[in-house]
Amino acid sequence: MTYDLNLRVWRGDASGGELTDYVVPVEEGEVVLDALHRLQATQTGDLAVRWNCKAGKCGSCSAEINGKPRLTCMTRLSIFEPGETVTVTPLRTFPVIRDLVTDVSYNYEKAKKVPTFSPEPRQADGTYRMQQEDVQRGQEFRKCIECFLCQSVCHVIRDHEENKEAFSGPRLFLRYAELQMHPLETNDHRDAAREESGVGMCNITKCCTEVCPEGIKITDNAIIPVKEHVVDRSYDPVVWLGRKIFRRSSDD
Repeated sequence: MTYDLNLRVWRGDASGGELTDYVVPVEEGEVVLDALHRLQATQTGDLAVRWNCKAGKCGSCSAEINGKPRLTCMTRLSIFEPGETVTVTPLRTFPVIRDLVTDVSYNYEKAKKVPTFSPEPRQADGTYRMQQEDVQRGQEFRKCIECFLCQSVCHVIRDHEENKEAFSGPRLFLRYAELQMHPLETNDHRDAAREESGVGMCNITKCCTEVCPEGIKITDNAIIPVKEHVVDRSYDPVVWLGRKIFRRSSDD
């Protein structure tokens, strides 16, 4: 069944813009991205919308729908009340390029600073050996599709632009957790997580976990363990004393 959807879309570019109201015919069972495509095809041919797979796996179509970061291809129109206006705006945390397309290069620049995986040497038979439990622990983090919804909703950078230089955000904390928990990793990434990535600035509100379309428990399974590892290294009095004694012995 076809019905009219009240759609409000942000139009503009880096210099500014405004919300514009449209009425778009849609079908039952469609998603927000379908409505945007129909709007683009019938009324606003110059509407800038980023998308690719339309299956919730590429992360390209991220936007804010009624104020919440979501994938437009996975947000069904049926979740809204009949007659409700659906408002679509660009991700707030990143600079606008045009309309719903934002510049997310911040995330890639931060990713360049994450150390690479450095595994231990292979066994004598040329293989690596890991326990299945260790494999499963890090597998969750590899489900990330880099939609950057967690980055956009994180208030540390969403509300404080000045924090971006020192804070990498939830997406990159997943990467640090994956490295730190990998049984074959030879490097210790706790100092980098604290000094380069700013994990200590996260106050674990779980807003990143709430918007993750892959259902990754970012806060509980990645950020909190990384913060605990950092605290153990930097603030545990026994570890601190051990480092002092070792350093003194080395100097002698």
